[in-house]
Amino acid sequence: MLRRTLQRLDPDIITPTDADVAVGMTWLVRNGVGVQVMETLTAGAMLTAFALELGASNFIIGVLAAVPHLAQLSQIPGVYLISRLRRRRLIYLIGGAVSRPMVLVIACAAFVAPSSWALWIVVAAFALRYGFGGLQAVTFNPWVRDLVPASGLGRFFGRRLTLMTLAGTGLGLGAAFFVDAWRILEWGPTRFAYVPLLVIAFLGGMYSLYAMAKVPEPQMPPETDKRPLVNRLAQPLRDPNFRRLLHFLTSWNFAINLAAPFFTVHMLTRLNLDLSIVLILTMISQLVNVLVVRQWGRIADTFTSKAVLRIAAPLFILSIFAWTFTTFPDAHFLTIPLLVAIHIVTGFATAGVTLASGSIAMKLAPAGDATAYLATNSLFNSVAAGSAGILGGLFADFFNNRELALAIQWRSPGAEVVFNTMDFQQ
Repeated sequence: MLRRTLQRLDPDIITPTDADVAVGMTWLVRNGVGVQVMETLTAGAMLTAFALELGASNFIIGVLAAVPHLAQLSQIPGVYLISRLRRRRLIYLIGGAVSRPMVLVIACAAFVAPSSWALWIVVAAFALRYGFGGLQAVTFNPWVRDLVPASGLGRFFGRRLTLMTLAGTGLGLGAAFFVDAWRILEWGPTRFAYVPLLVIAFLGGMYSLYAMAKVPEPQMPPETDKRPLVNRLAQPLRDPNFRRLLHFLTSWNFAINLAAPFFTVHMLTRLNLDLSIVLILTMISQLVNVLVVRQWGRIADTFTSKAVLRIAAPLFILSIFAWTFTTFPDAHFLTIPLLVAIHIVTGFATAGVTLASGSIAMKLAPAGDATAYLATNSLFNSVAAGSAGILGGLFADFFNNRELALAIQWRSPGAEVVFNTMDFQQ
């Protein structure tokens, strides 16, 4: 029985036909929607809000933010398994069979006391989910590349991303309003509101596995590079231009992820915003990102990718600095308009930085050895971003009860006026 099941998961085509491509693209889109359902309800603002309900410290929030980045290291054994087994669908489904049930484990944490145990259950389940999810990530791109013709990849991924974005937007807003309603109507402890949402996330994740099992898998071509995996990953480090790119990207990702995971915490705890407002702001940033990425591409083609970085990177840094003015020292009448502006600029700048840095990495990767270069780039950036999240959590807990303020004070015989010019808290 098991042998027959495994045989069904063997690569089933040599040269994809038009019919194979059509079937595969249909199920790949469905897979994307299922994945988006799971990601929307188990990551980002939803996960941060759930962790805060369980009493998470900034350090725990930083650890949760670091896990998806550090889990990319699991792609190293994934590459080895693919080269040995040469069965991408089997590896993808095994990784999913372990990672998807972890969503239910996270849901069960809502019923665990004390809260410190519940939080570490969430961290452990989250780490397993993304660790085995890394096996899926390393199989997905080459599988799709071998199935879908290169001439149609852009249109296909554009349609898939659009449907995923629509599904994530609608579901995210619905989930946020559900949690807010639960709290306002006092149906019970707010942490229990996340349980049905996590069950829906699990069902979406399992459907994505079912959809992927339906996607035809082309047989992999014979392996030509016989070098050990370590030697292949070390080769890019001998390239001086690529080392310069790694210096920039690792320092950039480290700096950004010192702060970025805690913006949601700031909005939920310091500004006391509803979860639905936080999700709306996040989606504004994502929408701007999708709308402008093509324009950044045109600028990069007309000028250079470095020209895009010279514009987008300073904008991103300014948007981070603008967060210091959202409290003065508390929320004020310009807080919401400022948050909207920050998220618009962040989405605009993120699209440029992501596109330009990715394009530079692709151009520096030599033909025939691109996989090793891009994998090395991903690994270095993952370690930088992951370690930054953990350190950022430690810093945030240290500064939680500390404040640095700058004010201008005017005194006269009949009055005293104080102008707050800058206020750093938490």
